[in-house]
Amino acid sequence: MLDTCVPSGVKLKDTGFGYTLSIVSGKYKMIIMYWLSENKVMRFNELKRCIGSITFKTLSIMLKEMEADKIIIREEYPQVPPKVEYSLSERGLSLMPHDDDSVTSDP
Repeated sequence: MLDTCVPSGVKLKDTGFGYTLSIVSGKYKMIIMYWLSENKVMRFNELKRCIGSITFKTLSIMLKEMEADKIIIREEYPQVPPKVEYSLSERGLSLMPHDDDSVTSDP
């Protein structure tokens, strides 16, 4: 008998895996999550510099989508000039690998 990730009659998008894919799909979302997990808190231009190949418009769209999906937290400080910082939410952190989850191989 063949084991599958998706039971018969269930669409992939209706599974937990499909839901996770819909949240992190796209060329840059995983890269943004990586940089935020490495640096904890970053500003827009810091993310732009780290990613490099992303346009300002695309980064802005990705961050808005990720904020709507509750993957990142956007914190705006009321000052001049404006200051906005991004960090991973608990939900976003739950999608990142942890040291205790890493696979070790025996030599």
